[in-house]
Amino acid sequence: MSLHKKKLTLFAFFILTVLTVTLKTYFSYYVDFSLGVKGLVQNLILLMNPYSLIALILSVFLFFKGKKAFWFIFIGGFVLSFLLYANVVYFRFFSDFLTFSTLNQVGNVDSMGGAVTASFKWYDFVYFIDTIIYLFVLIFRQKWLDKRVFSKKFVPVVMAASVALFFLNLAFAESDRPQLLSRTFDHKYLVKYLGPYNFTVYDGVKTIQNSQQKALANEDDLTKVLNYTKQRRTTPNKEYYGVAKKKNIIKIHLESFQTFLINKKVNGQEVTPFLNKLSSGKQDFRYYPNFFHQTGQGKTSDSEFMMDNSLYGLPQGSAYSLKGNNTFQSLPAILDQQQGYTSSVMHGDYKTFWNRDQIYRHFGIDKFYDATYYDMSQKNIQNLGLKDKEFFKESADYLAKEKQPFYNHLITLTNHYPFTLSPQDASIEKPHTGDSTVDGYIQTANYLDRSLEEFIGELKKKGLYKDSVIMIYGDHYGISENHNKAMEKLLGENIDAAKFTDLNRTGFWLKIPGKKGTIDKTYAGQQDVMPTVLHLLGIDSKNYLMMGTDLLSKDHNDTVPFRNGDFVTKDYKYVNGRIYSNKDNKPMTTKPKDFEKRKQQTDKDLEMSDDVLNGDLFRFYKNPDFKKVNPAKYEYKSGPKGQEKK
Repeated sequence: MSLHKKKLTLFAFFILTVLTVTLKTYFSYYVDFSLGVKGLVQNLILLMNPYSLIALILSVFLFFKGKKAFWFIFIGGFVLSFLLYANVVYFRFFSDFLTFSTLNQVGNVDSMGGAVTASFKWYDFVYFIDTIIYLFVLIFRQKWLDKRVFSKKFVPVVMAASVALFFLNLAFAESDRPQLLSRTFDHKYLVKYLGPYNFTVYDGVKTIQNSQQKALANEDDLTKVLNYTKQRRTTPNKEYYGVAKKKNIIKIHLESFQTFLINKKVNGQEVTPFLNKLSSGKQDFRYYPNFFHQTGQGKTSDSEFMMDNSLYGLPQGSAYSLKGNNTFQSLPAILDQQQGYTSSVMHGDYKTFWNRDQIYRHFGIDKFYDATYYDMSQKNIQNLGLKDKEFFKESADYLAKEKQPFYNHLITLTNHYPFTLSPQDASIEKPHTGDSTVDGYIQTANYLDRSLEEFIGELKKKGLYKDSVIMIYGDHYGISENHNKAMEKLLGENIDAAKFTDLNRTGFWLKIPGKKGTIDKTYAGQQDVMPTVLHLLGIDSKNYLMMGTDLLSKDHNDTVPFRNGDFVTKDYKYVNGRIYSNKDNKPMTTKPKDFEKRKQQTDKDLEMSDDVLNGDLFRFYKNPDFKKVNPAKYEYKSGPKGQEKK
């Protein structure tokens, strides 16, 4: 037997690398990613989809000779493994996949170090064990390698087989999910049907297309969107129109809050006793239990963006990644121009996070009280930034000095993944689900509730409560579907795709001066807040481009679209390609009569909103009721208590 036959050939090393990277991908599918795989066809697609691009990329290195060829295949396999693992860690945190747009927000990682670290798992060595073995062989056991050149005439055959496999994969995917690449907004669909590597290529193509869209956009594109949104405009409710004219507006952002917490008891204790009172309909607040977050990858920044612009976040990344490059017609600027409002944002983190110091200038926000305005000593910090109690206490003092009427936005932090809280700040015992994320969430949500109660008390003491419009809302879910097993223990019920959609309720509490509280079961989302506020202040909204409709209008559109193309109505929900009844969350055997209309509206809403942002269409809009914001007028200097974090 020839000595060469006992050694590892280049082609064998290629096959081994393809197989090990593929096996790791399968491992991620079933252990880390929640892709909602059902049926024989989808499982076959899952088995098929990693191979094509892995093999195609690595086959290029078969053209090289000797030791160099082995090293190139090794490096290629490592890069693919690293991409896979980066997606795994990102998915654990965001329940989504990395895109080129999210890489624009890489600066956020420094501020979120603890949250990212909490996403690591003990078994993560699986993703790199083959890399370690191959590296050992390449460095210390080169004698095991057969460095003869692989016949180049067979390389095109390998490439052709890889391409053929991709198209076979795509054919199966299209048969199970028609118009997959042209209609879907859901990254999980794309990864399920194409695999994480092909998804990255797809995202790269989409990113290039979107960047070109701005250069090619024109006034005709704007006209299409304006015609669409004008058809959806609703008549204001006469009882509420103008009742809050020139009243202060205080908007309180509850980080990661979900309404399953309302009236929930753990170990005999109410988790959110104060919010329970506000949700009773007997206080001053109008409570919307069927209010959903509609965020995408931008999470917190998406919720801010929708509340102040009545547009959706982007399908990839955050709208805030646009930084200072787009024109907007945001609520703070409208209130300033129409009724002389000043505006401010208060947040116990640093101003560069999510590019807020850039994007706020284009929204026309006058002041930004970031971390440098607060006492950021170690005793006051928890997790990502300033503790909520300290934040609210100092913010109340700043708020009392604001020029009135003002529009103020307060962003809390403590109830943020990974939901850590010091023992001295905890006032409720953790549940025992065996999941530190879910158990910690109960304690931090309770702390948030107590902090909010103290802040409302401060507003009353400072004379700001009675005549202010106060809005309270959860920005996005806190517990992702990666923690469904622990949530089932906590809630005592099974959590499937339909139930998880129900858990995307984040709540909206609205205090209108002179109006009694109530429970309003209207179905709505974050895009609906801006038109509601405009009408409460008596501002005619007919010339403003908005995707949402007034919550108080009798004509309010109660279809709540989600960023991935799913939607919910008062009677049913559309999730992962299936329709479920809201009565029992069971799949419906027949389509509701209005289903196609609502599905088309959802797709059109997302498409039109994306066109506005990607094409920067507001730059063409000569709105008679709005003067374009000059961002150069706004500058956010560091506060007196500290310097910008380096």
